[in-house]
Amino acid sequence: MTAHPIADTGATPAPIPAPRVDSEVGPLRTVLLHRPGAELKRLTPRNNDQLLFDGVPWVARAQEEHDAFAETLTSRGAEVLLLSDLLVQALTDDRARIAGIHSAVNERRLGIDLADALRSHLSSLAAGPLADVLTAGMTFEELPAGEGASLVRRMHHPIDFAVDPLPNLLFTRDSSVWVADRVAITSLALPARDRETTLTDLIYAYHPRFGRTGRAYGAHSAPVEGGDVLLLAPGVLAIGVGERTTPAGAESFARSALADGLAHTVLAVPITQERATMHLDTVLTMVDRDALVMYPAVRDNLFAYPVRSNGDGGVLVDGPVPFLEAAATAMGIDRLRVIDTGLDVVTAEREQWDDGNNTLAVAPGLVVAYERNVETNERLEAAGVEVLRISGSELGSGRGGPRCMSCPIDRAPLV
Repeated sequence: MTAHPIADTGATPAPIPAPRVDSEVGPLRTVLLHRPGAELKRLTPRNNDQLLFDGVPWVARAQEEHDAFAETLTSRGAEVLLLSDLLVQALTDDRARIAGIHSAVNERRLGIDLADALRSHLSSLAAGPLADVLTAGMTFEELPAGEGASLVRRMHHPIDFAVDPLPNLLFTRDSSVWVADRVAITSLALPARDRETTLTDLIYAYHPRFGRTGRAYGAHSAPVEGGDVLLLAPGVLAIGVGERTTPAGAESFARSALADGLAHTVLAVPITQERATMHLDTVLTMVDRDALVMYPAVRDNLFAYPVRSNGDGGVLVDGPVPFLEAAATAMGIDRLRVIDTGLDVVTAEREQWDDGNNTLAVAPGLVVAYERNVETNERLEAAGVEVLRISGSELGSGRGGPRCMSCPIDRAPLV
């Protein structure tokens, strides 16, 4: 999917409003997606586990499904920005090129000579081909022939990666999070995703669209991933702590948000450390101002540690207290409406695994969800939530739903 050029009328274009996201459900204005590309074609049965995919997707079908997802969003008035387009545009800045190349070349693995030769080759590429290598990687057999005198190259199989591909770029939610008018570049936990934040970082740093963007969360010493960060309401954050986000990462993010005045309450929410519940948004997502869809198996044992400012630069930590109770209190409402995933225990487990909880709100009471989660979607509609169904038979092979595949950049305020 590519953007259509706008005719030049000679008039000065209106300035693009500064991005802002204060909730999970405010009307979606602008969203960042990544259309699946050549990086998914690098997946094989030999490497898919290492690259965090449960299978080898049919790439052409995944692209069709993603295009339909993007069209669903644009049909509801959202502007869709594609990460690959933004990356190419950012790489026209020499500073972005240096950062991207530096992240791609692992001197410790390649050795000094081959690393220098690879840097030289990447530096010669135009922005488009360079972006292709930074996202899809490069095998040893794809290196220019002139670097053949390397022991490192000779001792690797030709199809081994000199630059690793980034198939998880599909999940744009994880590497950056908007909180109010600032963007937080996160710290991803697993080695297969290390370079994703570098690419996201250089887009926000060097693409002209984001020249006025302020930063939140400057510490990257402990892992925190965007799928674990939910903006329950203006000033109220929930951060899952589990397989991908550590207690130290949650605390660091909370301290930053509180110190910057981006939140008055942060709820640290422990979740099971396993593949099925890798992020908080795999067990619950907001679907309306006062409603969420939630995996019933965690409903009664999900707790939270409320974190607030002590008014003197430090924090106060309470709890643990029941999550639903703590969230309602922080949001200033009597209670949260809970819509269960599935219809029975077995169906709930199946649909949670198939990202039934991982919905993307386009507006209050309007969400995008995978069509395969039939029972959950019917329960949402019975509760007054409109569901825009999309296919995800191939997109779901990386264990992520519509929320995982989208990073909202601008939402209208709730009124």
